[in-house]
Amino acid sequence: MRTTLDLDEDLIRELLKTTHARTKTEAIHLAASELIRRKKLEDLKQLSGKIHIDLDRKELEKTETEHQKRLTRRWRDHR
Repeated sequence: MRTTLDLDEDLIRELLKTTHARTKTEAIHLAASELIRRKKLEDLKQLSGKIHIDLDRKELEKTETEHQKRLTRRWRDHR
């Protein structure tokens, strides 16, 4: 999507230098992606201690292995 923006030249120069991006577009994409990633992590950190999940790693692995076996059998039966 093409958009016209009025951006601080010094800020863009520093962004290009920091990200080692080849183009301004690439630098803006990297910066936006990183900002979104950090915001999501911050939101997850705020949930710390508020959610209790009682998971047993071995039971999860067993369930996942069984599921994968079923998918493999189903895939082989449809060939």
